[in-house]
Amino acid sequence: MIEFEIPGELPTMNEIVAASKSHHLKYSTMKKRYTDLVAWSAMSARLRIIDHADFEIIWYCKNKKKDKDNIIAGQKFIFDGLVEAGVIANDGWAQIGKITHDLQVDKHNPRVVVRLIEASSEIC
Repeated sequence: MIEFEIPGELPTMNEIVAASKSHHLKYSTMKKRYTDLVAWSAMSARLRIIDHADFEIIWYCKNKKKDKDNIIAGQKFIFDGLVEAGVIANDGWAQIGKITHDLQVDKHNPRVVVRLIEASSEIC
């Protein structure tokens, strides 16, 4: 198992939808910013290349004001950032196995911890 940490919180589904509806470049800017943040975090952790992995994503939120399903929408930026960093070749079925989420509260240090558990490359 290997892991890395993304500082802060990723955009929620509501924020993603609002950005995409407000202006055609707003979502594009958001996606680039957070995909780059994830890629930088992964590269800083010096992750090795993984062919296929299961993922555990632990979301440490500032509080419980946002719905859990809204929060985990940020996984889009995680997988795209891992592709950008070269950790996984693509974010399709051949590379991404099981995905589990755990949500916790840490008002002093919001962050996302991503654990990659290398799995067989068998497509489910």
